[in-house]
Amino acid sequence: MLRRRAVSRMALSCAVVGLAGCSIPEREPAVPLADTERAMPFGIANARYFADGEVKEMEVEGRRAIEREVAARRAAGQPLSPLPPVNYLAVSGGGDDGAFGAGLLAGWSESGTRPEFKLVTGVSTGALIAPFAFLGSSYDASLRECYTSMKAENVFKKRGLTAAMFDDAMADTSPLAEVIARYANEAMLEAIAREYGKGRILLIGTTNLDAQRPVIWNIGAIASSGNPRALELFRKILRASAAVPGAFQPVLFDVELDGRKYQEMHVDGGAIAQLFLYPASINVGTAGPRRVRRAFVIRNARLDPNYAATERRTINIAGRAVSTMLTSSGRNDVLRTYFISKRDGVDYNLAFIGSDFNTPGSGEFSPTYMAALYDYGYQHARQGYRWHKAPPGLETPAAAVKP
Repeated sequence: MLRRRAVSRMALSCAVVGLAGCSIPEREPAVPLADTERAMPFGIANARYFADGEVKEMEVEGRRAIEREVAARRAAGQPLSPLPPVNYLAVSGGGDDGAFGAGLLAGWSESGTRPEFKLVTGVSTGALIAPFAFLGSSYDASLRECYTSMKAENVFKKRGLTAAMFDDAMADTSPLAEVIARYANEAMLEAIAREYGKGRILLIGTTNLDAQRPVIWNIGAIASSGNPRALELFRKILRASAAVPGAFQPVLFDVELDGRKYQEMHVDGGAIAQLFLYPASINVGTAGPRRVRRAFVIRNARLDPNYAATERRTINIAGRAVSTMLTSSGRNDVLRTYFISKRDGVDYNLAFIGSDFNTPGSGEFSPTYMAALYDYGYQHARQGYRWHKAPPGLETPAAAVKP
């Protein structure tokens, strides 16, 4: 819902940006192309990876995670062979449709079948959900509060049409920053660090707009770094992952290289991918020990087309076209994670908003709409969600199962 409205505002921005000739917000120079991968925000090593680049560091992190897991199990007196099954969770973008994923997680807890996740990833609204999902059912109440009491004024402040020419977005997301700060606090960061020490991994996706590259942030490593600015970085990552380009202001990350100061501009991870499990160049079936692996993918959107008559106006046509491209991109991401899982021998499970949900939206971040969608996800999961074993079009009629 939100993303479709956001891209309409973005299209309006594009329509008038050519008129811009006045002052625009300033920033430090962008990191030079040759130094893109060398930059480290706040000097925290192992804080992030480029999903489209060399995956050696991510593979090393995966091996170290297994070592931490084994050490934690040994300390607890638990058996080391064979290692228990692992569960992966990917939570997609979707704006206010994230209420579906929040409700599904809570209902899953209520059913008594929700597992602990070895790996949790999140993009956009999924990035806001991911830390709660990573830390388990004890955070369900906070997640429910966040997604059923949220209003537009808790997320952004509109700037007016002149922002298309003289600012970096049509809306100011300082209200969202306040919400993030309330939930993403020291206690949450410490809890993430503890779980990281047990071999669990939390990853958040953003888009480095200067480099046009997908960035995967290793939140556990950041939480465990001991850096006094780790919490600040964590909050900025969450805000950046939900920064819809053109609609919501981008987030600038300060970096220093060879004594010179630079800034990276980051926006919504969904600008490149609506969801991810891990880079396609990594095969978890061969990179790690033999064990049962299950992937659960929550797509905070419908997968069937959203019909709407389009007015014959430039802005409407452009907005509808961009919305269509984003929807198609989301479907392709679902397919990509499915085929990667099949290749790697990972049991695949998909959830999405079904055609049986028909509560109409009534404005951006409508509490009524979000509460209805939260309850939809909650009730389906509480009764035992029938996970789809393949994306629509590839699934056999009897393939949907309860885990």
